[in-house]
Amino acid sequence: MIDIPQALVAAQERYNGDAGRAFVAALPGLAAGFLERWELRPDGPPMHGVSALVLPVLRPGGTPAVLKLQLPDSESEGEPVALRVWDGAGAVRLLDHDPATGTLLLERLDPARPLSHVPDSRAAVLVVARLLTRLTAVPAPHGMRRLGDLAGALLDRTPRALERVPDPAVRRLVADCAAAVREVVDDPGDRLLHWDLHYENVLAADRAPWLAIDPKPLAGDPGFELLPALANRFEPGEIRWRFDAMTDVLGLDRARARAWTLGRVLQNCVWDVEDGRRPEPRRLEIARRLRDGDRS
Repeated sequence: MIDIPQALVAAQERYNGDAGRAFVAALPGLAAGFLERWELRPDGPPMHGVSALVLPVLRPGGTPAVLKLQLPDSESEGEPVALRVWDGAGAVRLLDHDPATGTLLLERLDPARPLSHVPDSRAAVLVVARLLTRLTAVPAPHGMRRLGDLAGALLDRTPRALERVPDPAVRRLVADCAAAVREVVDDPGDRLLHWDLHYENVLAADRAPWLAIDPKPLAGDPGFELLPALANRFEPGEIRWRFDAMTDVLGLDRARARAWTLGRVLQNCVWDVEDGRRPEPRRLEIARRLRDGDRS
């Protein structure tokens, strides 16, 4: 029997409704089927994120691994493709994959040692920057979701979202983010992006100090990767240092990186407004400080 964490059940009901409930109901049988198919033995309690159940397992011969069971969507469908391209260079290694269900067999890292546990936030930012340097060094493969398409659709949705922002200062800031995206949308880049490299998605490993997990990949400009490291472990006084450090390590054009970071803020603000929430204050503060530059 597989113990399905209640937090995963709640997340699937919240975000995926009937499809999420059906996915949760099928998980015990799905897990049993892949344990048998890939000759795996359970090796510890299940783990989970918002959208996936992760089971520690042992492969034939005793090699540790994890079985990741997830409900396929437009974000996760590129995960095995990206992991194959990276082939363990900066990211967890893919061992097997079932295209029909989106199930992944991955090398086992150390879930007890995420980058979020590193006390020095500046050291953690530099770890993220160095990983991004490796991950974004390769062009995205054909068929990957494209930042240019996402950004174009985002700009189309922005006017309606702005009408629903009552605070004029916030509305002006979000409009400035959209203006910055318009300056770069015609040149969105072609690098393979992780898209979600926050501190909980970086784990310690035996073969490397740190490796990335759980990509939501797309093809685009590496400047679109910076926001999670600015927003997580949020410290307003560190925003400019983190931005400068990451653009320096990655060798990015600062103006383009600023525009795409504001674009990432715009994406989150539009999502918030469309879901009936106020734009998140910490992301607005990041946008304000990047927009205003040295005046902040």
